[in-house]
Amino acid sequence: MPRQDRTRMPAAAQSLPGRTTAMPAPGQHYVTGHPCVGPFPAHMRQALFGLGCFWGAERCFWRLPGVYTTAVGYAGGYTPNPTYEEVCTGRTGHNEVVLVVHDPGHIRYETLLATFWEAHDPTQGMRQGNDVGTQYRSAIYCFDEDQHAAAVATRAAYDAHLRAAGYPPITTEIVAAPVFYYAEPYHQQYLAKNPTGYCGLGGTGVRCG
Repeated sequence: MPRQDRTRMPAAAQSLPGRTTAMPAPGQHYVTGHPCVGPFPAHMRQALFGLGCFWGAERCFWRLPGVYTTAVGYAGGYTPNPTYEEVCTGRTGHNEVVLVVHDPGHIRYETLLATFWEAHDPTQGMRQGNDVGTQYRSAIYCFDEDQHAAAVATRAAYDAHLRAAGYPPITTEIVAAPVFYYAEPYHQQYLAKNPTGYCGLGGTGVRCG
């Protein structure tokens, strides 16, 4: 089989088969102390974003007041229960993502969206800075119609701000939330456990509001 071009989504028929056994789920969040796995309190809401390497992406959100817990994982591809090594081959179609569980009474979904847009460069296609591949694509995965409407509206507004600043069009995909597969335990809250660890995220400097 020819080597997979990691900047192109693989066909479903060419993706890795994966496995039926799920990755061991993380327990208590290293920073917030709350569970990383549901069921979550009934009033909490979930959001799911892909914005480059999930180590830095997760840190952007756990810092926000009103965020209950976060976890990193894989979504948007074909391979069930993938490993990190499999995702890195470009043959799963999965994106590195962060699950954000938040209290809507203390933080609005639009605030999460503003953090998402400003934390990375959403115009780079299948890469983020020096990290190249489909797993680093910009994406918003929506759990309901309200999230989808807010994501589309903020994408249009932020695209106008970026164009005015000389950037190309936004490449962020906005689709219904797919299955979320938890990443390996050592990836969870990685930058809290390893403060000098790698973070390839870099925003454009253009404000969302």
